[in-house]
Amino acid sequence: MKGSDNMPNEKLPNRLINEKSPYLLQHAYNPVKWYAWSSEALDKARVENKPLFISIGYS
Repeated sequence: MKGSDNMPNEKLPNRLINEKSPYLLQHAYNPVKWYAWSSEALDKARVENKPLFISIGYS
């Protein structure tokens, strides 16, 4: 059996789906809870006492 009938093959988008940046949009279907650079991201890291992983893109 290739897969469960209960698990759809379609990926759900993460919060980056609402961004305008082509760089961020290409990661909108990654199974990661990405945050765009924002006060929300900074506040969450501060409250959870977690470091930030910052990507500045690539050329």
